[in-house]
Amino acid sequence: MPAAKTQAKNQPTTLEHERALAAHHGARFIGAVDEVGRGALAGPITVGMSVIDIHTVTEFPQLRDSKLLRPEVRVQLVPQVHEWVVGYGVGHASAQEIDELGVTAALRLAGTRAAAASAVAPEAILLDGSYDWLTAPEADLFDLLADDRESVGLHVPVKTIIKGDMICQAIAAASILAKVERDQIMVELAGEHPSFGWEINKGYATAAHRAAIEHQGPCDYHRKSWNLTSQANTAQGEATTKKAK
Repeated sequence: MPAAKTQAKNQPTTLEHERALAAHHGARFIGAVDEVGRGALAGPITVGMSVIDIHTVTEFPQLRDSKLLRPEVRVQLVPQVHEWVVGYGVGHASAQEIDELGVTAALRLAGTRAAAASAVAPEAILLDGSYDWLTAPEADLFDLLADDRESVGLHVPVKTIIKGDMICQAIAAASILAKVERDQIMVELAGEHPSFGWEINKGYATAAHRAAIEHQGPCDYHRKSWNLTSQANTAQGEATTKKAK
């Protein structure tokens, strides 16, 4: 592994970016968002949100990108995260919603649901990655006429941070909440569909998972607009051409 990557993994997370965002916007409640399950073949896309009070928050350097933590450590950290933040939420978009909307809009939907579940609304948000999929798009005529549609997208400042879950404590907290909840969902679904090995692969594209789909076909929890059986790693891109906000 390159030395730079090893150093990044071993570097403690900080509140530097959270404090800078709060100062820039004159904000007190800073949200942080991360997603899990974007590249899976089955199960939901899950988005975690943590909200901290920049006036009272304390350093929590034990927080790490959820992928760098052992499963039992992630689970142990969840109640500690709940105590550390002033608000949190986890939202999901189902496989059917991913097929219908496409990945970007499904992420926005799950993120909106995560925000709605938080006891405290963020005034500005740090988003893991390089692309802002969370901000609400401009409303079109159809949106204005469809008053009964679920409101999707947020209307607060969003700053993207590449590898934010490795350097920002609040994003790392969000990643842990999302990862633990989605993993639990996939383990439970594995009881309904044991052939796919979801308790191990969590819905991702292992050779055994693809072989099981090839043998017995997809189930309702698979993203059926995707290439589910090809050995090529095409699952990272959405196959559906149907887009919606």
